[in-house]
Amino acid sequence: MSGRILKFGGAAAAGGAAYYFYKAGGSPKVAEKEFEHDAARLSANVKSHLPGAEKEAKTAAKKYGTEAGKQFDQVVANARDQTSKVDHKLEDYRQGAENKINTARRESETKLMGAVDKFDHKVEEGASKSKSWLGGWFGGK
Repeated sequence: MSGRILKFGGAAAAGGAAYYFYKAGGSPKVAEKEFEHDAARLSANVKSHLPGAEKEAKTAAKKYGTEAGKQFDQVVANARDQTSKVDHKLEDYRQGAENKINTARRESETKLMGAVDKFDHKVEEGASKSKSWLGGWFGGK
């Protein structure tokens, strides 16, 4: 019995080799590659029909989904951090500009008030001179 199995197995192997050799046009390397390709496809087909393969696929999908979610959360967190940094910089610039404007306003007010006081003083001085000059015509001091 084992002799018959050996003969049939050998005949099947020789027939398979002849098939791939014929299909490859006589090139042993091409025949070997075609055999490897068919064996890999058959192996994948068998593995997909094994019990638990669906569960493994779901588990892998969950794993990849979780990883993608973590990466997305990290990208969002980085974007928030960058936005926060930009907001802080803009607030600092705004505060600096406001301080400069207030300083310039105070300096302008001080200069303007000084100029107004000087102008008032000259006007009063001129008015008092003209009073004395005009009063001299009409008999005043």
